[in-house]
Amino acid sequence: MSRRGLCVCADDYGLHPHVNAAVLRLIEHGRLQATGAMVGAPGWRDGVGALSRVKQAAPERLDVGLHLDLTEYPLTLAPRGLAGWWLAGAGSEAALRIEIAAQLDTFESALGQAPDYVDGHQHVHQFPRVRDALLDELSRRYPDRRPWLRSTRRGTAGFKPALIQSLGQRGLARRAALLGFRQNRRLLGVYDFDGDTDRYAARLRGWLHVSGDRDLLMCHPARGRVPGDAIAEARLWELEVLDSPLFDAELSRLGIAAAPMSRLLAATPVSAGPAAMPAKPRQHGPRGPQA
Repeated sequence: MSRRGLCVCADDYGLHPHVNAAVLRLIEHGRLQATGAMVGAPGWRDGVGALSRVKQAAPERLDVGLHLDLTEYPLTLAPRGLAGWWLAGAGSEAALRIEIAAQLDTFESALGQAPDYVDGHQHVHQFPRVRDALLDELSRRYPDRRPWLRSTRRGTAGFKPALIQSLGQRGLARRAALLGFRQNRRLLGVYDFDGDTDRYAARLRGWLHVSGDRDLLMCHPARGRVPGDAIAEARLWELEVLDSPLFDAELSRLGIAAAPMSRLLAATPVSAGPAAMPAKPRQHGPRGPQA
C-alpha cells in the first residue's frame, strides 16, 4: 500500500435513480471505493440489484455501508430534523434501536452480508443518543467482525468542517475505540455545495493535496437533477469532476493509492494513531479549500 491511501466514498445510494446511476458509473470507472446505502429511500429497491452484483463481482474493490438515515426516509420512525436528534433525550433509545435494527435487517436481506461500514445521513450517527444505540446494536450483531465507522474529524480548516466535527466526533471516537471499532483518520469533501464545476474541481485538488493515509473523501454525485433536492446542482458538478481525467491525474501526481477503507485499516495496526483514537484537532488546520 502506498504512503497515502485514500478512500473515496459516495453517500446516498438509493436516494434516487440519478444518484444510483452516478455511483455505479464511478465505481465502474474506478473512481469510488465505497458507497453508503439509504435503505428506506425511494430509489433503493430498484437500485439494490445492480449494487449487489457489483459488490459480488469484486468484493475486495468496494466497501458497501449503511448510510443510517433518521432525517428523510427512516423505516419505523417519523423523519426528524437534525436539531430533534441532537436534543433527543432519555427515552428515545428504544425507538432508535428498533429503527437501527430495521435498517440493518433491510441491508443484510438485500445484500446478503453485513455492512462493511456504517455512517449517518447528515452525520447523525455521531449524535449522543444515536451513537449509543448504534454502537450497542452493532456490537450485539457483529461481535467478531466489526464494520468500520465514519469519523468526522476535520481534514481542512473552515466553519463547516469544524461544526460537523463538534457534533459528536470525539465522543464517537472514544466509545468506538473502547468497543473495537476502527475509523478513518479524517474526513474530506466538506463544503457548502456552492459554486460551480470549476470551483468543485479546485476544492477537489485541495482536498487531495492535504490528504493523508486512511483519510476518507466523501462525495454526493448524481447523473441528473434530483427533484426537491437541496444539493441537486452540486451533485452534477461532482459527477463531472470525479469522472474526468483530472481526478486520476491528481491521484497519480500526488502518489495517492485509492482503496476501500476496510483494506486501508486492515493494513494498519489497531493502536496506530488517529484511526484508532483521533487526537485533538490542531488549532490551525492545513491550508486547504474552505468548506
